[in-house]
Amino acid sequence: MNWFQKSINITSSKRGFEIITDQILEQVPEIKKIKIGMLHLFIKHTSASISINENCDPTVRKDLENYFNRIVPENMDDYEHIYEGLDDMPAHIKSTIIGNSVTIPITDGKLNLGTWQGIYLCEHRNIPNNRKILATINGIKF
Repeated sequence: MNWFQKSINITSSKRGFEIITDQILEQVPEIKKIKIGMLHLFIKHTSASISINENCDPTVRKDLENYFNRIVPENMDDYEHIYEGLDDMPAHIKSTIIGNSVTIPITDGKLNLGTWQGIYLCEHRNIPNNRKILATINGIKF
């Protein structure tokens, strides 16, 4: 088994759910060298998360954003952690709910995602941010 690890940067465009599959593939070309293995992605932030979901219909991403804003609203009186703005504590809660990592099988040099699956960067802050993701590959090379 071979191991490979690198840190990649992705700039979020704004608060919401963004498909970053192509950016991952561009920044981790080492995936193409793996016959069978796993790609683990870990986002190194507490106000953003990473997920896998629908890669075709953009209304899914909009509905997810609307849903999370409803269940975790800004401006709640009982938030104490507001040092970085009113979106700060809601961002931490959303990140905890969604999670900070995903693991994807690699088969014959490609991510073995389902037909309608894509990797999401879930940005929970109101402004764009530079997000660091640690990519770790474990697998057998061609």
